[in-house]
Amino acid sequence: MDKLRGIQTFIAIADRGSLTAAAAALDTSLPTVVRRLAELEDNLGVRLFNRTTRRIHLTDEGHRYLAICRHALGQLEEAEDTLFDARAEPAGKLVITMPVLFGRLHVAPLVRAFMRNHPAVTVEMLMLDRSIDLIEEGVDLAVRIGHLADSTLHAVPVGQLRRVVCASPEYLKANGTPRHPSELGRHAGIGFTGRSVLREWQFREDGRLSGVRMEPRMTTNLVEAAVDACCDGLGLGVFLSYQVQAAVRAGKLKPVLRKFETDPVPISILYPHARLMSARVRAFIDFAVPRLRAEDFTRL
Repeated sequence: MDKLRGIQTFIAIADRGSLTAAAAALDTSLPTVVRRLAELEDNLGVRLFNRTTRRIHLTDEGHRYLAICRHALGQLEEAEDTLFDARAEPAGKLVITMPVLFGRLHVAPLVRAFMRNHPAVTVEMLMLDRSIDLIEEGVDLAVRIGHLADSTLHAVPVGQLRRVVCASPEYLKANGTPRHPSELGRHAGIGFTGRSVLREWQFREDGRLSGVRMEPRMTTNLVEAAVDACCDGLGLGVFLSYQVQAAVRAGKLKPVLRKFETDPVPISILYPHARLMSARVRAFIDFAVPRLRAEDFTRL
């Protein structure tokens, strides 16, 4: 506590430009300010101010220490605010980004249920089939599909997906069912270009990945349109399991080449770990994670 008071006194002197002004700002006596500064400098083993009878200004060491102290006190204040928020009812605006179809099918229902439980929370859902910078865009958390490379984000795993090749029963009856990825060359492909054109379809055989180049008969930037094209018998498509789950269960699509599927694709909730979580962010994570983990997104 004495060290903290010394740091607060040091910042007040630097901000006000004099010992007397710092004492007034801290509502304490001038001798107390002089003593606290002397104790802090003795503890650090450096002089923080150059002082004359008329002027006081920071040394080089003082400038560096001031920046450190401001950052440390800012983090301490933020931590105290977070502890206060943890005791309070979640409130305020929560901004979440997610893939379009997965968000509509699986995240939006959770958001609506969460809002019913927490009427003081407002939510903005950004449904995008691309990744955005959470910090730059002011987003609290993201639901992401795929392997993560950004170490500046904290990830909470919530599930897995399969990457499956599907076609309609009518297409397979007319064109034959491929038994091996090497047979895809004589089949029509339907491409979904959510991020980039998937020209090469990946498969795993005997523990090794291999690719089959496909020139799609049709491409679209909307996954639902690609699923519909496959349901209409226009060709084979490669999808994540949640994207075709309903069509497969309805008998409109049939998975093929299942023994050559690649490793599961992770689903994660991400948030910037450098930012202390507010009560609303923590409450949503606590609400959504167990519910998403209870779902089997790989089952068709």
